[in-house]
Amino acid sequence: MPQYKAPIRDIQFVMHELLNFEAHYDALPAYAGTNRELIDGVVEAAADFCENELSPINHSGDQEGCHFDNGVVTTPKGFKEAYKKYIDLGYPSMSVPVEHGGQGLPGSLGNAVSEMVGTANWSWGMYPGLSHGAVRTVEHHGSPEQKELYLSKLVSGEWTGTMCLTESHAGSDLGIIRTKAEPNADGSYSITGQKIFISAGEHDLADNIVHIVLARLPGAPKGTKGISLFIVPKFNVNADGSVGTRNNVVCGSIEHKMGIHGNATCVIVFEEAKGFLIGPENKGLNCMFTFMNTARIGTAVQGLSASEGAFQGSLAYAKDRLAMRSLSGPKAPEKEADPIIVHPAVRNMLLTQKAFAEGGRALVYFLSQFADVVEVAEDAEQRKAADDMLSLLTPIAKAFLTETGSESAKHGVQVYGGHGFIAEWGMEQIVRDTRIACLYEGTTEIQALDLLGRKVLSTQGAMLRNFTKIIHKFCEANAGNPAMAEFLQPLAELNKEWGDITTRIGMKAMQNPEEVGAAAVDYLYFSGYVTLAYLWARMVSVSLEKLAGDTTERAFYDAKVKTAQFYFKKLLPRTRSHVATIDTGLEPLMTMDVDQFAF
Repeated sequence: MPQYKAPIRDIQFVMHELLNFEAHYDALPAYAGTNRELIDGVVEAAADFCENELSPINHSGDQEGCHFDNGVVTTPKGFKEAYKKYIDLGYPSMSVPVEHGGQGLPGSLGNAVSEMVGTANWSWGMYPGLSHGAVRTVEHHGSPEQKELYLSKLVSGEWTGTMCLTESHAGSDLGIIRTKAEPNADGSYSITGQKIFISAGEHDLADNIVHIVLARLPGAPKGTKGISLFIVPKFNVNADGSVGTRNNVVCGSIEHKMGIHGNATCVIVFEEAKGFLIGPENKGLNCMFTFMNTARIGTAVQGLSASEGAFQGSLAYAKDRLAMRSLSGPKAPEKEADPIIVHPAVRNMLLTQKAFAEGGRALVYFLSQFADVVEVAEDAEQRKAADDMLSLLTPIAKAFLTETGSESAKHGVQVYGGHGFIAEWGMEQIVRDTRIACLYEGTTEIQALDLLGRKVLSTQGAMLRNFTKIIHKFCEANAGNPAMAEFLQPLAELNKEWGDITTRIGMKAMQNPEEVGAAAVDYLYFSGYVTLAYLWARMVSVSLEKLAGDTTERAFYDAKVKTAQFYFKKLLPRTRSHVATIDTGLEPLMTMDVDQFAF
């Protein structure tokens, strides 16, 4: 099982050299003073925790799994102790405003910590990870009394939170949920229904679990316009904030899953459980989007984590494993065979993982900066512009990075060969753990519809143009650098083509709206490859500048340029197949009668 090593140098490269986090924070009064020393201190401390506390219990947690006994869930050995240390180190409160008991540090810095936690032990990281969204939901939509009762314990990590959306008959279509909320005389509500696939829905890490639940009020409109949001604690909370009697919330079972065995994925049953309305009646989905957007960025982090973890394991093995001789002659003549890293096919897999991991890191951290602006910027127009950019990029990051993370995990198994299929090496666990990321918080197909339908076409391309203008200006600004030509020419061409294919899809959709569904997934992949190409081109620009100066890290920056060259020459051409598929349109998908599928 590979031991996780936090990629501190690359994290610092993205934060300080590519995205200039210190200047970004200084431009936001709420985060001013978050200097490099503080940033690096947080990253290094989190790296130590992840390497020495979480990574060692990753494989054992997967093998042991969670234990279920009559509604009680016990987490794998070591999970509870690691969670206590996580609380003692102050990580749950890191990115929460000071007025709510937090440390007031930026959410983007918290995402860097989340990346390391996720790569070291994704199953464990989901327990505190779900709480971040619950904190944000209560913080943004809760009443003063609700904030007083719930926030301090959620922020400290003494309590954890969940998101209860899905029902057995209602996955992504939340408009058909059946959980109901009946008003009580004391102003509370009786919540009755069953939710499934509730990550961290029951466990032994915290004294209480605060469920954020979607339900319908009596007489509510049908569909998504009739959904309200409720706080439903596992234990009722007394007026002084202490834990009271057990609420009528029961874990009916835990799922037997393909992966993330160390995290309890629960069926939660509410039997007239006491709940409290959060936000306006029938506006629950609007409020829940606060939670869901946080979760979607977190899911993008999982894709990044899968690429990083698979790359680390693959690289170590490829340097050590001996098999065959190089076709151009022995590279290790003193050994009985060459290490497999000399073979082009193996290098292709390793460089694919590396390109997706480092490109994905740049995308997640780039996205996180817009989230910071939305969260704390004082200027309303600045917040609106950042929110529009976040709206466009979130489905790209969530879907593209989880799909490329899954691809990287597959390559991890392939590099190991037969050993990759064996549990002790850890590669097959990454495949199993990360596969869920392509599904939850909206499948790749749902994200693709959201991107193309809601974010691009329904805004007449305005959101897309906001981003393509940024890419265009970058290409113009660097046009005078001949060393950038091999990156700028394909990027500029694809950036223009992005608008062109959008127009073609839009014209077809005017005749038949089903054309959007036919094109959406390939459109998302195209968008993802171009977005990463932009960020890789930026990384090259920074690296070339460093190489032109007096640096002692020439190998690091040279590797950046070479990885970018691989990305542009070997991965970016995948856009051609996606464009060709988009242009075939709806017809090949819909000509077969439903009954003919059986033949």
